[in-house]
Amino acid sequence: MVLPPAVVDALRCSVCGEPVELADRALRCARRHAFDLAKQGYVNLLHAKVPSGTADTAEMVAARAEFLGAGHYDGLADRLVARVTTSGLVLDAGAGTGYYLARVLAKEPRATGLALDVSALALRRAARAHERLGAAVWNLWEPWPVASGSVSVLLNVFAPRNGAEFHRVLRPGGSLFVVSPRPGHLRELAAVADLLEVDERKEERLDNVLGGRFEPVSKEEYTERLTLSAMDVRRAVMMGPNAHHPERLKRLDDVREPLDVTASFVLQEYRKPPSRP
Repeated sequence: MVLPPAVVDALRCSVCGEPVELADRALRCARRHAFDLAKQGYVNLLHAKVPSGTADTAEMVAARAEFLGAGHYDGLADRLVARVTTSGLVLDAGAGTGYYLARVLAKEPRATGLALDVSALALRRAARAHERLGAAVWNLWEPWPVASGSVSVLLNVFAPRNGAEFHRVLRPGGSLFVVSPRPGHLRELAAVADLLEVDERKEERLDNVLGGRFEPVSKEEYTERLTLSAMDVRRAVMMGPNAHHPERLKRLDDVREPLDVTASFVLQEYRKPPSRP
């Protein structure tokens, strides 16, 4: 597995910002900084260890892959994919295992995908999710090692939002798709775990992050009922930030029966205004 050429063209050296080339399974810039490709196909561009409790653990990654693989969020993925039309580079900021990005690439045969995430464990799976997908480990809160204006479509699904970098890497006229949980999302799981609450001001905070940089295009709220097996109840809890707080999860071991839960999301599309002469 190697990085697609369009991904290499878009990536930049995370030390000096120069363009990179792929040679001998490593990305190298003109100043001789080098980043080896892992055998799983992703590249780690970070210079420092990730703080504890930031990146997804192996258990969290496995839980997410199994939960999404069971099709529980297919309705959300279908709605997201239906809105994306591009032959350019699609960047998924906080891509995790690459589930949504791979779905987009399967629909758009001329597009290429770049998955950015702070979890190398998650990107091991993302790098194998689609042949036109390249994956790079990076902290989304830092300036991204991605060329300005190189991205046609940007995805942000349940992930950190760096509005300044969203705007910088998107080409003029490019599209940004943001998916967030709504208040009440998976609320029934509170009966079996002490869950972190969804921020009721999340949309207001999103407007603050993106305001002045992007034009709103559309907004869709989507709610459905899911029936989760006892194992998928555990996966639903373990695939998110709650897994970093084991003291909240003691009651999960008592779950033995399926549970009906509410999945509720908001999908918002934004557009980066075209450049003005």
